[in-house]
Amino acid sequence: MKKDYLHNPTHLFMDDTPYFITAANYQKQLLLQAPQLKERLLNAIKYNFQRHHWALHHWVILDNHYHLLGQSPIGQDLPKIMTKIHGQSGYHIKQTTQTQQRTWWNYWDYCPRDEKDYLTRLNYLLMNPIKHGYTNNLNDYPFSSFHQHLAETGREKLIRQFKDHTDYNNLILLEDDF
Repeated sequence: MKKDYLHNPTHLFMDDTPYFITAANYQKQLLLQAPQLKERLLNAIKYNFQRHHWALHHWVILDNHYHLLGQSPIGQDLPKIMTKIHGQSGYHIKQTTQTQQRTWWNYWDYCPRDEKDYLTRLNYLLMNPIKHGYTNNLNDYPFSSFHQHLAETGREKLIRQFKDHTDYNNLILLEDDF
């Protein structure tokens, strides 16, 4: 099923499907600079994914946006999950930053077509802290599932993953999207 709204991205609702999700702060404000806000956002993501029985596979949180890779049992739960995540985290963001503006702009979702597409998105997600200049070494960036993925996958397999799926270097998410 597909849902279209005027001035909002199209959302696909697919059951038992991997999802790549991107969400951004309103007007790209750097509202997530405080580590405790990134932690609270991650807790809201984990809680709401678990509450709706979605699997959270990978994640990265930056100062003005985040990316997730997960698995849906029921695709139509996505808007409920995202509304809760943004409501819960938005409250804490407003309290901490004293912003009077809205905190979240929107979210975009994409369902990878196959394993190659999934790994391209995963590599893009994992490399995001380097892409945006937060670090030169993924081991140094704490707000990512990179460390967990490295522990589960192993160094050699992860190196192969980055070498075999270099399309992430050419993956362009429209700047207007986030």
